[in-house]
Amino acid sequence: MEKDLSNLRLTYSQGELLEKDLRENPMEQFQQWFLQAQNSDTEREAYAMSVATIGKDGFPKTRVVLLKKFTDEGFIFYTNYESEKGKAIMENPHLCLSFFWSTLERQIIIKGIAEKLAPNLSDGYFASRPRGSQLAAIISSQSEVIPSREFLQERLNSLEKTSNGAPLKRPENWGGFLVRPISMEFWQGRPNRLHDRIRYSLQEDYDWKIERLSP
Repeated sequence: MEKDLSNLRLTYSQGELLEKDLRENPMEQFQQWFLQAQNSDTEREAYAMSVATIGKDGFPKTRVVLLKKFTDEGFIFYTNYESEKGKAIMENPHLCLSFFWSTLERQIIIKGIAEKLAPNLSDGYFASRPRGSQLAAIISSQSEVIPSREFLQERLNSLEKTSNGAPLKRPENWGGFLVRPISMEFWQGRPNRLHDRIRYSLQEDYDWKIERLSP
C-alpha cells in the first residue's frame, strides 16, 4: 500500500503571535488562548489534550485525554492510577501535554512534572461525574486485557444492580494528576511556514524567560 500525501497542505493565515501582545505569565497566555478556542464555533473540544509519557518499556506513548481544570499551579486531569498511563506517570512524572486547535491554527506544547492530586479533590470531582461515568471508573481495570465487550457490560450491570442507586465511592486507584509546567510553547501558524513560536521557560527564581524560536 502506498499513498503520497506530499501535495496536501494548507496556508495558515488566521493570526499572529507577537511579543507586544504576550502576557508575562504563560498560564495567563494559556487562559486567553483557551477561552478563544472554547468560544469558537469550530473547536468542538477545546479541552482535549494529548498526554505523552515514557513507559516502563522505554517507549513514548501519547493519548488524548480531557483537561478538567487549570489553575495558576498547572493542569489537572483524571485517570486510573493503575492504567498504563497511570503507572508510567508514577514511574516517571515528566510529561508533555499538547493542545491543537486546528481551525485557529494554534498549538500549545507543555513540558511539566505531574503529581497526584489530593484525595479530597479527587473525591469532589468523582462525586460531580454522571453516575454512568462513576460506574465505568469502578468496573474498568483500565489497560488490562479483557475477553469481550460483553464482559464489561456484565460487570456494569452487576454493579448497577448491587449498588441499588446508592451514592458511589471513588475507588482508591482512580484520581487526578496535577501537571506543573516548566516550559510552555505557543505556536501560531503563519504563511509560508514561517510560524510564530514563543517559549516560556521557568527559571530558578520562578520567573519566566520568554524567547522566540525559529520555525
